[in-house]
Amino acid sequence: MTNGNFENTMLDGALVSRLRRDIEDLFSVTSVEVPRQLSPANSLTLLSLDRRNQNKNNVSQGTVVFVGELLNQNSETVYEQIAKRWLTHNYTPILRRYKGQIGLIAQPGVVVSQPSNPWINFWLAVATIMSITLIGAVQECACMPTTLSDWLAGIPMMLVMMTILTAHEFGHYFAARYHQVAVTLPYFIPLPIPGISPVGTLGAVIQLRSPFKTKKQLFDIGVAGPLAGLIFAIPFIFWVVANSPIQPLNREMTSLLEGNSIFYLLVKYVTYGQLLPSFNEYVGLPIWQEFLLLWAGILPAGGGQDILINTVGLAAWFGLLVTALNLLPVGQLDGGHVIYCLLGEKAQYLGMALIIVLIIAGFTLWVGWLLWAFITLLIIGPGHPPPLNDLVELGPIRTAMAYGMIVIFIIMFIPNPLQLL
Repeated sequence: MTNGNFENTMLDGALVSRLRRDIEDLFSVTSVEVPRQLSPANSLTLLSLDRRNQNKNNVSQGTVVFVGELLNQNSETVYEQIAKRWLTHNYTPILRRYKGQIGLIAQPGVVVSQPSNPWINFWLAVATIMSITLIGAVQECACMPTTLSDWLAGIPMMLVMMTILTAHEFGHYFAARYHQVAVTLPYFIPLPIPGISPVGTLGAVIQLRSPFKTKKQLFDIGVAGPLAGLIFAIPFIFWVVANSPIQPLNREMTSLLEGNSIFYLLVKYVTYGQLLPSFNEYVGLPIWQEFLLLWAGILPAGGGQDILINTVGLAAWFGLLVTALNLLPVGQLDGGHVIYCLLGEKAQYLGMALIIVLIIAGFTLWVGWLLWAFITLLIIGPGHPPPLNDLVELGPIRTAMAYGMIVIFIIMFIPNPLQLL
């Protein structure tokens, strides 16, 4: 996370004149500003630009802000034309609302996408396949697998988990390629430690190698992953619930109980006609009250019953959890992309509020939320960088979809993911 301001560099007047001349037919300039300090929130972060290929004659290049109005209301077309013209000067244009007008920021440097090494992606995928298979085999045989049959028992869990994760990440990947945003192949994250990851992985990520140009790109790439993952996770979870027997809860043996989302509770209710897990102490409570208690993971003492999911079911349930975690409306998570498209810079205040909520939940519900609070605060950050052209609106269809994604987050969210029974 970048803090503080950047010192701007003195500009060559001839260069400023050339930049201005290139936009005369596209942008009406009312004033020109050369800020002494550059705030990362108001300009493209200098660290994201490859400045190695700058014109050596422009050694005094710095940032300049042209204030005025567009001569063409189609800001997407205008932006592309300006970007093409300024490329010869090794400058990147940025469009923002600025002091009641429009600020056209000339930022020195042009993003040059560097190719990644696909072998890293390949070997991480292989390691993750082995990791998930190992954990699945350990859970199936309750032992360290030593025979071929032991190892084969972990394959179904691996196939379900890799299917959901791969669909999620390639949803992002193909959406990025469609919008011509440079992106890497997925980096899968193996973690063969049952106490930290009951499915042998922490998921997967892709890395964008060029900035978003518009909110439309930002939104499409952000939602493509969760939607693609859910296409597979939802049928898996229905199949798992329908084929998992209802058994008494055994409190004499220490075991983990998977948490409930609104969606997971409803799937079990539709399948069996009752809320599961069910507890003797909850008999007689209004159904809405019992529903809220189970969703929050508030489990009473005493007997009860629940479905017993196998390792395939655990993988499908984890797929839903990963979707909910990615849809948290903070920073540059998938949900952070969505909420920025709706709220703009105000989204950072929601991000800070959510971090506070995660800290409280970490002390009251699930200790894992403390880790997520740490990750969102110090690694992801509560704010979201704006796209290069921040004037383009989502439009009615994408806006409706954005609110739909918020609904999906709410019904998929699991307040208390894992508990000792």
